[in-house]
Amino acid sequence: MARSNDEGPAARAAEARAGSPFLGPAEAAHYLGLSERTLREYRSKGTGPEFRRHGNKLRYHVDDLIAWSRRPRRAGDDA
Repeated sequence: MARSNDEGPAARAAEARAGSPFLGPAEAAHYLGLSERTLREYRSKGTGPEFRRHGNKLRYHVDDLIAWSRRPRRAGDDA
């Protein structure tokens, strides 16, 4: 499915929920408006959204991405 860079968060959430609520790293990064590299760095530092492994696949649940993006942030936070 082709994606537009100008989709808003609500459109991205609806698209994600229309299929599986689990997104791979590329889709999760797109949903959050981050690069895959930035999401990977946050994951390695433990500052990114919750993730899980399904077999050998890394997956993010849409609800965890929403919770992470809405969390209060302090000055100097990496993520």
